[in-house]
Amino acid sequence: MDFLDFHKLTDKSKLKSGQLLVAEPFLNDPNFSRAVIMLCEHGEDGSLGFILNSSTALELGELLPDFYSSVLSVGQGGPVQTDTLHMLHRLPEVFGGNEVAEGMYWGGSFDALKDVIGVDTAVETDIRLFVGYAGWSTGQLENEIEEGSWLIADFEQDIVFGSRGADMWKRAIESFGKKYSYLAYMPLDPQLN
Repeated sequence: MDFLDFHKLTDKSKLKSGQLLVAEPFLNDPNFSRAVIMLCEHGEDGSLGFILNSSTALELGELLPDFYSSVLSVGQGGPVQTDTLHMLHRLPEVFGGNEVAEGMYWGGSFDALKDVIGVDTAVETDIRLFVGYAGWSTGQLENEIEEGSWLIADFEQDIVFGSRGADMWKRAIESFGKKYSYLAYMPLDPQLN
């Protein structure tokens, strides 16, 4: 692979809120191995995002006793403040929130969520819930990108809302184009290849 071509995927000068961070194939940090992260804040005070493809065994009713949903799962957003609940969605007219990418919002009304899940099960394709978040202090994320830990991808609603689990990381890698798609099939341990 041409280094200059690969450099486009790790150009930290293009880093901004509303992008996806895709773990490089051999990142061995157990919190972030094969992770896809939605970057919701990036600025001079640091960065914050949510791991999109890390599940938990938690049910919404365990976290919020008055809420019951058989269709909404709760993901592990990251290792920081795992006692907090966060929402990504594409229904601003229902929940409000802050737009972090075109058509995708962070935060909003949990009262509205309670009302909606009692009536409309179709929202499962429009809402992602997370406990905790991934956070970086000032300059830390840029250093990790420079070290090659993260690839930077443009936001794609289909990746964020249309896939789950290990499939999401592969789809994110494939979004870089055909010439990078081989990365999606590399083993975690290259000696097993």
